[in-house]
Amino acid sequence: MPSAASSPVKGPATVAVHTRPLVIAIDGPAASGKGTLAKRVAAAYGFAHLDTGSLYRAVGVAVLRAGGDPADPAAAGRAARDLHPEDGILADPDLRTDEAAQAASKVAAVPEVRAALLEFQRRFAEQPPGGAPGAVLDGRDIGTVVCPGADAKLFVTASVEVRADRRLKELQGRGIPAIPSDVLEDMKARDARDSQRAVAPLRPAADAFVLDTSALDADQAYAAAIAHIGSKTGLGPKA
Repeated sequence: MPSAASSPVKGPATVAVHTRPLVIAIDGPAASGKGTLAKRVAAAYGFAHLDTGSLYRAVGVAVLRAGGDPADPAAAGRAARDLHPEDGILADPDLRTDEAAQAASKVAAVPEVRAALLEFQRRFAEQPPGGAPGAVLDGRDIGTVVCPGADAKLFVTASVEVRADRRLKELQGRGIPAIPSDVLEDMKARDARDSQRAVAPLRPAADAFVLDTSALDADQAYAAAIAHIGSKTGLGPKA
């Protein structure tokens, strides 16, 4: 997706004129805050939003429900080929469980799974649903593989200790018992799987803006993201 030329609109409007949907890629590890940020950015610009991690969670949950092992390439590949995101599966509350997160990390290492989900993600970016003027996709490999030509790329991160503490509070807030040391070890294990897999490993794109949220609150992270997106696209939030 090559960048399109843009020219600022005269008058009070804060958007720029573009000939195709704009694409914003937001990548990062688990519990870095990228999902919350992506939703807020999408709302600010009136863009469609896709949490691509939910696709992998859906595949992982499908494998588990079938009694399979998410790390089994055959089972994971079959579940990915049979997935139809437009049927509403991404709204399934089971996708938000820690079990689903662990399963997602395992199926995401299977090349056939990534290949099966790639077309849907690119189609979402190129043809945002609802006629939206752009799309925000968050995940692990948006800026490097799914949309390497995205108009703006961010890599949102934080120390593993900070991210583990965030995940712990999330689990406790949902009434799920959790041991801090276990959550930290699970986070480290997931980071290792995501960053060391042979296909589409978790890493910043060469031209991504790395946003470390370890010491930032949600408003500070949002302000930094908006500033970067504006510098790359000439785009200003609608509100």
